[in-house]
Amino acid sequence: MFRFKTALSPRQIEGLMEVALGPDGAADFWRRFRERYVAREDIRLIKRAGFNTVRVPLHYGLFLGQHQPFGADSDHPLTFEGPGWALLEHLVQWCREAGVKVIFDLHAAPGGQTGVNHDDGTGFPLVFYLAREKRRTAALWREIARRYRDDPTVLGYELLNEPISTYNDEDLLNPGLEGFYRELTAEVRAVDPNHLIFLASAQWDQNIAVFGPPFARDLVYVYHQFWSTTGRDAIQDYINFSTLYNAPVLLGEAGEASDQWNREYHALNERFGFGWCFWTYKNLGSAASVVSVVPPPGWERMAALGSMSNPSLAKAGLTRGEAEDILGRYLDAIVLSNAQVNPCYARSLGLGGDLDGPCPQAMK
Repeated sequence: MFRFKTALSPRQIEGLMEVALGPDGAADFWRRFRERYVAREDIRLIKRAGFNTVRVPLHYGLFLGQHQPFGADSDHPLTFEGPGWALLEHLVQWCREAGVKVIFDLHAAPGGQTGVNHDDGTGFPLVFYLAREKRRTAALWREIARRYRDDPTVLGYELLNEPISTYNDEDLLNPGLEGFYRELTAEVRAVDPNHLIFLASAQWDQNIAVFGPPFARDLVYVYHQFWSTTGRDAIQDYINFSTLYNAPVLLGEAGEASDQWNREYHALNERFGFGWCFWTYKNLGSAASVVSVVPPPGWERMAALGSMSNPSLAKAGLTRGEAEDILGRYLDAIVLSNAQVNPCYARSLGLGGDLDGPCPQAMK
């Protein structure tokens, strides 16, 4: 999302911003980033483009109030005082006003669930190994469900994003995934009988064979697909599962491809009754999204900093003042009114009728 080659996980990117801006400057950067990256105007555009659902990725650290060491045994009681609650409530309110539904997606679970950068873990899916991380994940979902149990704007809860990557003990962990989902579902259902529960498949959300028949009501099974073929063979496993168990299937992520691929793949899923979400709404310098952020002048220097193994301003040829200027321009660039809407991306999904403008070439 930042076009860095080395700083890829949230904690790595946060560390990079501290190198560039200092601790206080980095804290201010993230506050302003979260205020601007998705605002009320973005949700209104999403609605105007014809989308009816927002799938929002959550990081547990924004909700538990503080980062606690991974894997450390602790009897310290959990608190739910982080800034994520206010951010989430703003989002839900904007979606309520626009008539858009919300799916809460736990993209970064305590301990990490994938073992790769986007779960912000240690490089191993510790949530499946450490009882403490399982307890924290269950407690977080119970608290989310308690707060939103009566909110009809919320469509449901996606308990984990892309659990158990292809790099980490598949044979050991896959048999326990459905059991963990049962535990999390019980926590949610103890306080919220109303919302859908979304169960992501293993191995990048592609291995749906880890599941048996639905173990509770109102379950939706999720798969992801990028850069595949667009024939029926690409989704035959999911068709078979849905038919065998009479279970709904959602394409939770797809995209980052051509408009032609979008047209063919979303139509393929609709042909078999699968709902879909495309990743991602807004991205930097890419026409493969609804909104493209135009890289600000000098961004290649920040990208170079984020691509170093041991980043330093001196090695990147940057001063603190120059880094502040470039990142300030970036914070202006992510505001919707300064970004570039890609109407043909939305049209490739059968939407975008109210969006005017030509189809731009992918930006470099």
